[in-house]
Amino acid sequence: MKLPTNPVIANPLPTITIGGAQITRMIMGGNIISGTSHLTPQLDQEMEDYYTTENIKKALRRCEECGINTVALRTDKHIMRVLREYWNEGGQLQWMAQTASEMISFRGNVNATMNYNPVAFYHHGSITDNLMQEKKYDVLKEHFKILRDTGKPYGMATHNPDYIRYADEHFDVDFYMACVYNLTKIEHVSSAILGRSNEGEHFDDADIPLMYKAIQETKRPCFAFKILGATRRCGSPAEVRGCFQEAFDTIKPTDAVMVGMFQRDKDQIAENCQTVRDILAAK
Repeated sequence: MKLPTNPVIANPLPTITIGGAQITRMIMGGNIISGTSHLTPQLDQEMEDYYTTENIKKALRRCEECGINTVALRTDKHIMRVLREYWNEGGQLQWMAQTASEMISFRGNVNATMNYNPVAFYHHGSITDNLMQEKKYDVLKEHFKILRDTGKPYGMATHNPDYIRYADEHFDVDFYMACVYNLTKIEHVSSAILGRSNEGEHFDDADIPLMYKAIQETKRPCFAFKILGATRRCGSPAEVRGCFQEAFDTIKPTDAVMVGMFQRDKDQIAENCQTVRDILAAK
């Protein structure tokens, strides 16, 4: 396997630093690639139908062409096999690895992922939230120790701003993946564990400023995600641009965004990269 040792991305977007690694201020998320729309089962299936192995690799190469240097994908065997093909064909993107909630052994999942040299790990958000709600802080600490022992930078994903505040006081993580929608208001289980998509998820726009406030308060770097509301805030190009503008006007200079991109109907990767370039250039 030809892992990229010094990834070369032409004309990259502006970057932040995570554990010594340079990561572009927009990275591509993996929900859409793995068929998780957070909207409807039908859209899940459309995403799975489109994102064949070849189309996933095509999207990853398009990220490189447009200036993204990192992709955040799940640590399941399917993703590892696709990344293996992509890197063997000369791919240069760095992999930020999201732990897979359905795996029986957390340690085994992390050990298997290390064979692919991820640039960083982060703890799956739904699992974080469930453990927080159940006050199983010792389990979270055990998971974080396993991640820390890899020597890689590691982060905690969550959908609840209060959990970032708790983690700031009690956990030693390097960064946060912060969903701007609080999906913990109702019971929320990882779709990988359910074996199907969550239905009727509550996306309340009133949550957005609350998470951005938590991002501003923490000194740790953050990746804001679901800034487009899992397609709910994509009614027009102006609305999409407004969401990006809102994010970069609010997050810290040491922060970034993670965005899922569905390439089936148009080149969202190129459009979003140009939008981010324009906004950050204006700053």
